[in-house]
Amino acid sequence: MKRFAATFLVLSWVIMGFSFAFFVPMAWDWVGEGGQNTRVWAWCFLFTLATGTWLWWRTRHASRELSVRDGFLLVTLVWVVLPAYAALPLLFVVHGIGFTDAYFEAMSGLTATGATSLAGLDLLAPSVNIWRCFLQLIGGLGVMLLAVAVLPLLGLGGTQLYKAEMPGPMKEQRLTPRIAETARGLWGVYFVLSLSCMLAYRWGGMSWPDAFMHMCTTVGLGGLSSHDDSFGYWNSPTLEWMAVVFMTLAGISFARYFLVWRQRSLHPVTRDAEVRAYVMVLLLSSVVVTLMLLIHQEYPDFATAIRQAAFQVVSVATTTGYATTDYLLWPSFVPVLLLFLGCFASCAGSTGGGIKMVRMLVLIKLAQRELVRILHPRIVRPIALGNVTVPTDVIWAVMAYMLIYGGVMVGLTMLMLASGLDVVTAFTAVVGNLNNIGPGMGKVGPAGNYGALTDFQIWICTIAMLLGRLELLSVMVLFTPQFWRR
Repeated sequence: MKRFAATFLVLSWVIMGFSFAFFVPMAWDWVGEGGQNTRVWAWCFLFTLATGTWLWWRTRHASRELSVRDGFLLVTLVWVVLPAYAALPLLFVVHGIGFTDAYFEAMSGLTATGATSLAGLDLLAPSVNIWRCFLQLIGGLGVMLLAVAVLPLLGLGGTQLYKAEMPGPMKEQRLTPRIAETARGLWGVYFVLSLSCMLAYRWGGMSWPDAFMHMCTTVGLGGLSSHDDSFGYWNSPTLEWMAVVFMTLAGISFARYFLVWRQRSLHPVTRDAEVRAYVMVLLLSSVVVTLMLLIHQEYPDFATAIRQAAFQVVSVATTTGYATTDYLLWPSFVPVLLLFLGCFASCAGSTGGGIKMVRMLVLIKLAQRELVRILHPRIVRPIALGNVTVPTDVIWAVMAYMLIYGGVMVGLTMLMLASGLDVVTAFTAVVGNLNNIGPGMGKVGPAGNYGALTDFQIWICTIAMLLGRLELLSVMVLFTPQFWRR
């Protein structure tokens, strides 16, 4: 404890700050539900604040600046501890839920995964749905800062690629309070996009509560909903196209928007190789799925086919996880394509999951270079993204990340199979959670949920969410002997 006192001091601040999030569902319960569960929310607030204060009191004299090693421990602790607090009110308000499902639901919210084990969402207390969705807004804020300010400093799996493009504080080599300057700028962009999304949803026909909840889960690319039918509840082309626009925007690095505002130019977005590839993949995939739907006569007209195709493609590719229909009933090529897109399509620095488009571009360019080297062994051909040459150490980091990514996916899938789950559900559940997509196929498809899984299987999915959100390596490094040596 003494060695990592500075880490636990920062964790105490995070816990105390998180405690005030309970005021949002508590206020809604007091105003909109007549105070049925206000006492639960109040006690959860007091307990979280009290334990955070106790931890602060025990570590208040720690003054050492956080190092990179502290950063690995801190980011893991934050995403392990906060879901435990977030799960507390669910245990007391949601009938019949156990700690496993409550922690899974909270982890799904804070990691912006969008997987759920709950059924009958329309019948839940509105304050519970507000809490579930609000967690994704909080998670999105934390994920964005993690992705563009913290992980690049830790040098995880090629995240250094976009550090050079970030505003000043992110170029520092140690974790200092100056990151707060970056956070204010990024969260300002996040707030503007979130407010625009909520107002658009309200104008499109949602109630204010639904507009708020689905703003949280759209901009956070989480996909939780207050309705069992997800976005299909409204059957509204206007709302669906709005969602497509805001999901697409949220799938781009928020740091790019920050640079657009700072430079008063669209060049940081339009000239970025990753953003161009991201948009191209979404467009081409939407066209392909539309053609598949028309060829197989799933929809009678082009307008409906392209709307349904674009919505599902953007939703899954950005790892949001909304659905307007059970796309598992479409030709089998389509749901497999959607799941594949969710593994890599979103941009680094966004609230999306997966390995990120920037890593995929590096791998593709590396493969192209090796093919050329077969014919010209002595050729010197550096890998570049746009005008930036990718250093060799970053290439090796990306390759190591992908090796571990594949190993983790296989390992967790084998555990799911060993627990008695069928191969389709087992594999796609791991893919859906490791990439923070949410729905998979089989029992955990868009028309189902994770409530059909056993507690052991739920914990595997929970671990997959955590590993995927924290870029695998920042968690796994904690299990190496070298990390704990002085």
